[in-house]
Amino acid sequence: MKIYYVTLNNTDEARQIGRALLECKLAVCVNWFPITCAYSWQGEITEEPEVVLIIKTQDGYALEIEKLIQEHITYTNFIAEISPTAVNQGFVNWLNAEVSPRSQ
Repeated sequence: MKIYYVTLNNTDEARQIGRALLECKLAVCVNWFPITCAYSWQGEITEEPEVVLIIKTQDGYALEIEKLIQEHITYTNFIAEISPTAVNQGFVNWLNAEVSPRSQ
């Protein structure tokens, strides 16, 4: 299993991308929520609102997920792949039933 942590500009983008991932069977579940991002840019600290999209899926879908995200936005964002060390079996069963595991 993999989890993707993705930053976006707004909830509309997160909703559109999340639903597209589900429709394409690239994810079993997505979550999005607003955050505040603070970062250093050209010598100054800036704060701006962002939205985090969390994608829960199988291993092996990174390229397809990144491509789908890039089809919906025109800016450079953050996409991180996270490998959970333990996941409850009920969730794994649901994931396996909804998103085909990729052979390595």
